[in-house]
Amino acid sequence: MTAGRPGAAPSLRSIAPSVFLPAMVYEIGNGAIAPVIALTALAVGASPAQAGFMLAVLGVGQVLGDLPAASLAERIGDRHAMLVAATVAIGGLVACFFSRSLIVLGVGLLLIGTANATYYLGRQSYLAEVIPVGMRARAMSTLGGSHRLGLFIGPFVGAAAIGAFGLRAAYVVAMISATTAAFVLLVIPDVPVPEGQPLTVRGTIGSRRMFAGNRRLFLTMGVAIVAVSAVRAARQTVLPLWSQHLGMSAAQTSLVFGIASAVDVAMFYPSGQVMDRFGRLSIALPSMTILGAAMMLLPLTAGTLSLTIVAMVMSFGNGLGSGIMMTLGTDAAPLDGRVRFLSIWRVFSDSGNAAGPVVMSIVATFAGLAAGIVAIGSVGLVAAVALGRWVPRYSPFARPRDAARLRAQRPPPAPAGDGGPPAEVAAAEP
Repeated sequence: MTAGRPGAAPSLRSIAPSVFLPAMVYEIGNGAIAPVIALTALAVGASPAQAGFMLAVLGVGQVLGDLPAASLAERIGDRHAMLVAATVAIGGLVACFFSRSLIVLGVGLLLIGTANATYYLGRQSYLAEVIPVGMRARAMSTLGGSHRLGLFIGPFVGAAAIGAFGLRAAYVVAMISATTAAFVLLVIPDVPVPEGQPLTVRGTIGSRRMFAGNRRLFLTMGVAIVAVSAVRAARQTVLPLWSQHLGMSAAQTSLVFGIASAVDVAMFYPSGQVMDRFGRLSIALPSMTILGAAMMLLPLTAGTLSLTIVAMVMSFGNGLGSGIMMTLGTDAAPLDGRVRFLSIWRVFSDSGNAAGPVVMSIVATFAGLAAGIVAIGSVGLVAAVALGRWVPRYSPFARPRDAARLRAQRPPPAPAGDGGPPAEVAAAEP
C-alpha cells in the first residue's frame, strides 16, 4: 500500500477497514482450504505420504515467495502488490478446484503459497509505515489477531459449503474470500502517514546486500525466530496426533481444537497492550515459556478433559505472542530498505513454520510420538532463552524502561545491530 498525504496519527479503529478487515477476509479462505488439501490429494490418487507432502507445498511456496514479494512491493507499492497477490491466489485456487492430478494440485498450492507471502508482507509493510512507534505492538498484534480470527472462521464456512456442495466447494469459498479482500483494498482508501513520521526508503538496497549488512542479526535473533515459528507450527500437528493416540474421535478432537482456538483468538489485543506498555520481552518470554512447557506436558494427558486443559494452556501461550514476530521484525528493520529486511525476516519465520512439524515427525519416527512432542516443546524453551538474549540487542523497545522512555517521548539508546539502529527511533522525540 502506498501511503497518502500526511495527516493526524491514526487509531486502530481508523485503519481497521483498510488493514484488519481485508486481512481477516483473506485468511477465511486459507482457513477454509486447510482441512481439505490432503483430502483433495487423496481424491486424485495420492498416497497418505504424498498427501502429507501436499500440505508442505503451500509452505514451500510461501518461503519461495518471500524475497520476490519485496521486489514487487517496492516496484508497485504495497496495496498493488496485495492486489496482485489476491489475483494469483485466485488462479491457484482455480487450479486446485479443477485438479485431476497431483502435479496440477501442487502447482496450484505453490501459487497460493507465493501469493500468501506477498499479501502478508504487503500488509505488514503498510502497517509499519502508518502506525506511530508507540502503537506498533498493538497494531501488529491486532493484525495477528485478524489472521487468527480468519483462520478460526474459515473451517466453519468451508464445512458448511462442503456439506452443501461437496469437498471442492472449500476452494470456491477461498476464491470468494480473496476476491472480497481485493475489492475491499480497491474501494477503501489508505490511511495517511502521520505528520512527522519518517517514511520507508525503497528500492535502494537489494536482498543480498540487506542480508550481508545485517548478517549477525539474522544469524542470532533470526535463528531464534525460526525456533519460535517451529514450535508454533508444530502445535497444530501434535494436538491431533496425540488425541488420536488417546483414541479420541474426530468430533472430540475438533471440539478440543475449537475451544483452544477461541482462547488463542481472545489473547491478541491484551498482548499488544502489554508489549507497548512494558516492552517486547514482557510477552516474548512468557509466551514461548508457556507454549513450550505446556507442549512438553501434553504426553502426560490421558483423556479428553486433561487434553483440553493442556491445549487451552498451549493456545494461551501462543495467543499471548500474537504479533510478536511482526513487531520484533519491524523494530529491528532499518527505514532504508525496510521492505527488503522484512522479506528476509519472513523467510526465517516461514522456514520455521515448515520445519517444526518435520522435526517433530523425525524424532517421533525414531523415538516415539511422546518423545517427538517433548523434543519440539523443548525448542520453545530454547527459543525463550534466545529471545531473552537477543531481543534487547536488536529491539529498542525490549524492556519496561524502554517502553516508558518511548511514552515519555525520549529517544531510546541505539540497539547494537550490524547496520545501526532503525532511523525511526529518533523520531520518537518531537
